[in-house]
Amino acid sequence: MHVSIDLNCDLGEGAGCDAALMPLITSANIACGAHAGDAATMRATVALARAYGVAVGAHPGFADRANFGRVEHTLTAGALHDLVTGQIEALRELGPVRHVKPHGELYNLAARDRAVAEVIAEAVFTCDPSLILFGLAGSELVRAGQARGLRVANEVFADRTYQADGSLTPRARSDALITDEAAAVAQVIRMVREGVVWATDGTSVAVEADTVCLHGDGAHAVAFARRLGAELRAAGIALREWGA
Repeated sequence: MHVSIDLNCDLGEGAGCDAALMPLITSANIACGAHAGDAATMRATVALARAYGVAVGAHPGFADRANFGRVEHTLTAGALHDLVTGQIEALRELGPVRHVKPHGELYNLAARDRAVAEVIAEAVFTCDPSLILFGLAGSELVRAGQARGLRVANEVFADRTYQADGSLTPRARSDALITDEAAAVAQVIRMVREGVVWATDGTSVAVEADTVCLHGDGAHAVAFARRLGAELRAAGIALREWGA
């Protein structure tokens, strides 16, 4: 049974809540200039993370600002490797980086496609074998990272529903998101405490929860992050960056 959990959030993407969210999380996934962000934003977000003692992570995505990295692109293995390493290195120029979490459709693709997952794991390893790779709990990306010898963190989601195979419900479906805060908090506590999540078909699915993703672009992102942190602590679950 976990006694602590990491709370991560995608930041540096222009949502406008970074300063308010940073004190409430333990790991920050910072956009590296492809799907969002630029040198100035990266520098400011890194400085904010350092000020609050939050772990700095690279958040590489497809270079597609028009679609915010949420549309799949077909790349050769070499091009994908360069895409990921280039973004990680751009952030590393600003100081130490502790972890890497792919963004958007790159994340979804790596969760289900072994070949893509292996390229990403190799890219992370090439940059720095000590980097921690964040991936959807139980996914191809987690397995690829482990096989490459990386430390991996199994990621779960507070506000997303799950399918019976442990995958996230596709966003196109009406039941993909959990909009009730109490239900989202309860889901997180169950995943951390019991290692299970209820799928949309009512089945109980085993899940390993090392880090919880908080979306930083919602209308109530800050209020929810504050509530989740408070209720986790009340349940005896400490907030701590994974692997610390």
